[in-house]
Amino acid sequence: MNTTVEFEKQTKKLIDDLKSVCANYGLGNDGNEFKIITQVFLYKFMNDKFIHEIKKKDEKLATAENFNEALDSIPEDELEMNMMMLDENTAHLKPKHLISKVFQQQNEDKFHEIFDTTLLEIGALNIDLFSVKTEGGEKITLFEDVSKYVTDKRDDFCKAIINKLINFSFEGVFDEKFDFFATIFEYLIKDYNTNSGGKYAEYFTPHAVAKIMAKCLVHGEVQNVSCYDPSAGSGTLLMNLAHQIGEDKCTIYSQDISQKSSNLLRLNLILNNLVHSIPNIIKGNTILDPYHKENNALRKFNYIVSNPPFKLDFSDYRDDLDSKENNDRFFAGIPKVPAKKKESMAIYLLFIQHIMSSLKENGKAAIVVPTGFITAQSGIDKKIRQKMVKEKMLSGVISMPSNIFATTGTNVSILFLDKENKDEVVLIDASKLGETIKDNNNQKTVLTTIEENKIIDTFNKKEEIDDFSVKVSYDDITSKNYSLSAGQYFEVKIEYVNITHDEFTSKMNNFENSLEYMFKESKDLEKEIVKNITSLKYE
Repeated sequence: MNTTVEFEKQTKKLIDDLKSVCANYGLGNDGNEFKIITQVFLYKFMNDKFIHEIKKKDEKLATAENFNEALDSIPEDELEMNMMMLDENTAHLKPKHLISKVFQQQNEDKFHEIFDTTLLEIGALNIDLFSVKTEGGEKITLFEDVSKYVTDKRDDFCKAIINKLINFSFEGVFDEKFDFFATIFEYLIKDYNTNSGGKYAEYFTPHAVAKIMAKCLVHGEVQNVSCYDPSAGSGTLLMNLAHQIGEDKCTIYSQDISQKSSNLLRLNLILNNLVHSIPNIIKGNTILDPYHKENNALRKFNYIVSNPPFKLDFSDYRDDLDSKENNDRFFAGIPKVPAKKKESMAIYLLFIQHIMSSLKENGKAAIVVPTGFITAQSGIDKKIRQKMVKEKMLSGVISMPSNIFATTGTNVSILFLDKENKDEVVLIDASKLGETIKDNNNQKTVLTTIEENKIIDTFNKKEEIDDFSVKVSYDDITSKNYSLSAGQYFEVKIEYVNITHDEFTSKMNNFENSLEYMFKESKDLEKEIVKNITSLKYE
């Protein structure tokens, strides 16, 4: 069997085993289950990576029959020196923190305290590089004590966990790349891929959408660029973008109001060798209090990706946004508070404006928007599109199939910005692509790899395909009242058939006879209806 396939199978089994332990102790589908699963999985990953990397620094460890004994025999100062040489993607652990060491103590009294203390000490030891920050500057460390979520039998609970962790090693997968860890991350969070009440953006954007956004944004080799998502969720868009650029060639920045999603994004960064970007992951409200700034102004980025929440009640702080310092950022306006259905406030319009204000002069962006945005004939929507056209910062729009997101019936499009694109804009109508499948209780549209590549190639080559894609100028867009819908620019084709004069006369006579017959039938039917109504009236 393929080694990668076998490791994927074993890794998924580990995740299932951990979920089974939680279920056995009354935590199945509990609100805190995801905290336990993700933290324990991360502990396992970091433990095995530390062992993998420290062996590279010391041949005695690499060749030792008993790793623990060999590690214990190394002088503390020598071990410190080896740890200092570890790359930044590897967490520092002390020998007592290793899973194998903790496993040996499982029969001691209050084992749950040993287990929790181990996690907390690892978090403290790596606080500077591995902590997510809040907008107020507080650090959210890697780990917390997980046994507190169990009401009783905490020792047994922690024993069950450590016994699952000891039977499998990640050491054979650290040379695998993005696709492997993207699959594992998706499997890890699949049961926690919703937000309570659905208030914020989904944690996970479909791979097809993320792949299309990344491959249509990044062309050729780029170096030392900044990538930003103001509503990052678990970071699917950022991970695809970083992979397309090269994880060692970019720095990630993000902000998201949800601590849960910020923690998931941190896990995603660790799995994908992007630890250097963790200090830039901010838990906070981007619209009310954007964190990433330079010289008291919004920081500018090379690449921005976003799948922002579409609708959200932000009435509590709506008036705070209407300030002088926000005049430029929200140039097209701020949605008013409706008398009813406050939850329908179009917050995505603020995210679009924020993104436009956060692009460098050569910046590019891809934003998931409701398809209604690209054709709205008035209001903030239209004002935003007018500025995009006036300042020539559009690259194109791809209208996606309905139900590409299984959790929403809203049709979506991907809006592409490119401040260097001063000529043609490509518009694609991909709404007819895809196959509908059942996803739990929802209908979901899935694109094939061939369809994904068709969209990407057409967009990047600016090809025109009948009833699928079209190239338009900024003047064309202005003449169509700033519509960005491909269908409004498709050529209407009229078929011409050569016929003789006699054939034409014959066809016209046939049409005339048919019309006379239909008129006669209509009048006869009308008389019959009047007769029946009169009859009923006098009965």
